[in-house]
Amino acid sequence: MHRRSVGGRAPAASLLVLLVGLCMACGPVRAQPTGDYSGDGIVNLADAILTLRAAVGLTTPTPAQLAAVDFNGDGKVDVTDAVAVLQIVVGLRPQPVPAVSLVEVASGLVSPVTLVAPPDGSGRLFIVDQAGVVRVLGKDGTMLPAPFLDVRSEMVSLNAGYDERGLLGLAFHPGFASNGRLFAYYVRPLRAGAPAGWNCTCTVSEFHVSAADPNVVDPTSERVVLQIDHPEANHVGGTIAFGPDGMLYLGMGDGGGANDVGLGHVAGGNGQSLNTLLGKIIRIDVDGGDPYGIPPDNPFAAGGGLPEIYASGFRNPYRISFDSGGAHELFVGDAGQSRWEEVDIVRKGGDYGWNIREGSHCFDPSNLTVEPPSCPTVGPRGEPLINPIIEFANSAQPGGLGNAVIGGFVYRGTALPALVGRYVFGSWEGASGQRGVLFVGTRPTGDAGTWQMQQLEVAGGPRGALTHDLLGFGEDAAGELYVLTRDASGPSGTTGRVSRLAPATAQ
Repeated sequence: MHRRSVGGRAPAASLLVLLVGLCMACGPVRAQPTGDYSGDGIVNLADAILTLRAAVGLTTPTPAQLAAVDFNGDGKVDVTDAVAVLQIVVGLRPQPVPAVSLVEVASGLVSPVTLVAPPDGSGRLFIVDQAGVVRVLGKDGTMLPAPFLDVRSEMVSLNAGYDERGLLGLAFHPGFASNGRLFAYYVRPLRAGAPAGWNCTCTVSEFHVSAADPNVVDPTSERVVLQIDHPEANHVGGTIAFGPDGMLYLGMGDGGGANDVGLGHVAGGNGQSLNTLLGKIIRIDVDGGDPYGIPPDNPFAAGGGLPEIYASGFRNPYRISFDSGGAHELFVGDAGQSRWEEVDIVRKGGDYGWNIREGSHCFDPSNLTVEPPSCPTVGPRGEPLINPIIEFANSAQPGGLGNAVIGGFVYRGTALPALVGRYVFGSWEGASGQRGVLFVGTRPTGDAGTWQMQQLEVAGGPRGALTHDLLGFGEDAAGELYVLTRDASGPSGTTGRVSRLAPATAQ
């Protein structure tokens, strides 16, 4: 690194050292600006230097730069603004998050839970409706009248008032543009031979696109790939996704009920048992066997546990996603029990703690309102329990932020540069009567430890929240994100809608 002099004044590096000392004495400042002087979506040392140069009169900020760094709202860039930017750079305060707006792109749905873009360059978006159909949103923004996929005749009957089952996941094969293969995750009635008294059978099936119409699945093409019998009607997970390695991943709940105990739960909980796929992230090779193959680098491919298991210790990993940029990490929103919600970055073979812990906190299934003073730091095999990157108190606690985490995506689009590289997620409902709430997580300096978490305010929403319950997120081929909501308490009616995240000024 070269040491540069700033127009005869003290070198910028020396002034930045001085500003570090000023940080602790600096009072609170307004949080509307982002601190991103350069407009590249990242607040870093270059932004601190540029802000400092403007503060001492060496440069004149453009209107956009002024709006990005004028923290004290006096219409100019001064040393207070430079201090605020430096605080963000060194991690003393989170990067401010500008408000967003929601641009509706589809409505009249029952219960849209996710949105998927196929890897074929068509510009289409596919909306998965829990009620049992997938709808096509054309490149021109028109939703086609006929379903792309319809599994209602094979699916379990849903309870209109509330249900976690249904059609929950869709994944296009990486070679979809040439082979027309896709995979769906949905819940069937309990199959013959399943344990008596259990509730349903969770199913991953392969389908092929019709040779006559690319907007319709061939209804005769279904091939069942994987089935998992499930004891209760809740905690059925829901997301399937192809990773950057070409393998198919599934987030599977712990069997339902509560506390990971009771019908269909083993001693110590399904999340910790390697003899069940419940409470796991599952990884299979849909190209390497019949009905599937086991990736040879799966942690238990050679024994010691079920070979499909990729990671363990989950309660209900309802929404999972791979970062479409960066290191392509796997993010999981794991819904909590009675006190804590969590987000994890999943590593191969990792144990994420349930039901020994809820988030990073000790958990006692026989006393839900009190956290034990101590608990194991390792799982049954001596493996370390991995802490979440984000956790928040749920609505069962005073001051809780929401009642169920909804996992999202790392933003990689261009419409919202302040969010680039940050994880956008939410809660099904917020606190004190709020409907859905959006959050954003920011990776800590040095890429270690707990991520900073802030509310992502929706312009015009009550206390910045949504006016609908949050069901899921989606990502298009350009990295822009979508929010999926409904008004009804369960999968009924036609209040489901899909909206695109946009700047707060978007119309």
